[in-house]
Amino acid sequence: MAFERPDIIRPPSEARSYYLPLTAGCSNNTCTFCQYYGSKLQIRDVDEVIAEINALAMYVNNNIRIPGMPDIVYWIASDWDGKGIFLQDADALVYPYDKLRTVLEHLNEKLPFVERVAIYATATDILRRTQEELEELRRLKLGIVYMGLESGDDEVLRDVKKGITSVEMIEAVNRVKIAGILTSVMVILGLGGVEKSERHARETIRVLNEMDPDYVGALTLLYVENAPIMREMTEGRFQTISEFQSLKELLIMIENSDFTNCFFSSMHASNYLAVRGKLPREKERMVAQLKSVMEKGDQSALRPESYRRL
Repeated sequence: MAFERPDIIRPPSEARSYYLPLTAGCSNNTCTFCQYYGSKLQIRDVDEVIAEINALAMYVNNNIRIPGMPDIVYWIASDWDGKGIFLQDADALVYPYDKLRTVLEHLNEKLPFVERVAIYATATDILRRTQEELEELRRLKLGIVYMGLESGDDEVLRDVKKGITSVEMIEAVNRVKIAGILTSVMVILGLGGVEKSERHARETIRVLNEMDPDYVGALTLLYVENAPIMREMTEGRFQTISEFQSLKELLIMIENSDFTNCFFSSMHASNYLAVRGKLPREKERMVAQLKSVMEKGDQSALRPESYRRL
C-alpha cells in the first residue's frame, strides 16, 4: 500500500518549519476525543524519506526541482525559514529507531544549516527508547519533543482511553529532559467535563509541576466528528464545560503552577482566551488578566465559537 502523505497538523510554534512525514496517523488511536481515533498507522519507507530530503536540498541549494517529486514539497519549501524540520505525523517517534537515525544523519549531511528537528511523541514511544538512544537523537539535532499529557487525572485518562498513566508520562518527560531535549507538554481544558472539571485542572497542574517542562500548551476540547466523546455528549453522558468554566480551569493551573522556567500559552485557536507568558516570572500578570475577564463576564472578550477552529 502506497504511503499517503498526512495533512499538516503541527504545533503553532512550528509554523515556519519544513514538514517531513515519517508516519501517517497515530499508533495510539484509541483516545476518545481525538481526530486520529481509529486511524491506521502508516510507516513511510525510509528510501522515500531520503529521496525527499535530497529533493529539498537540491531545491534550497540550487533552485532545481526533481521530476516526479510532489508539488507540496516545493510549496512547503518556498515558505520555509531554513531553520526547523518538523517530523510528521501524530507520533513520529514510533518510526523504527535505526531508520530514524538514518533520516536524521542524512538531514544533517544534506542540510547542515538546520538548527532544530522537532517531533510529536507519545509517552509510550518515549519510554520505548533507551536513554542512550534519546541522547543520540539529541546529538543529531532532535531539539524538542511535543507530548500530549491531556490530563493529570488518571480517572480522566482512563475515561478517554489514553492508555497510559500520569506517572508514566512524568517518567517519559524526565527522560527527554535528561537527554537534553526541550519538552513541550499539551493539556486539554474541559477534558473532564463539568463533573470532573476542577479535579482535572488541579491534577493536571500537579503533574505538570512534577514534569517541570520547558513549554506548556493549553488547548480547549473541540468536538471531532465520529470521535466517541461526541457520542457521549449527544447521549448526555458527557456534559461540556462553558467558556468561563474553561477560563476557571486555566486560572487554577496558572495560579497553582510551580515551574522552574516554563513558557505557558493558551494561544491555540481552540481556546476562548489567549494568555501567554513565562512562569513563574509573569504569573501575577497572567492571573490578573484571567480574573479581569472572568469578573466582568465579558463575552465579547472571548473568541467566538465559530472561530475556535481557525
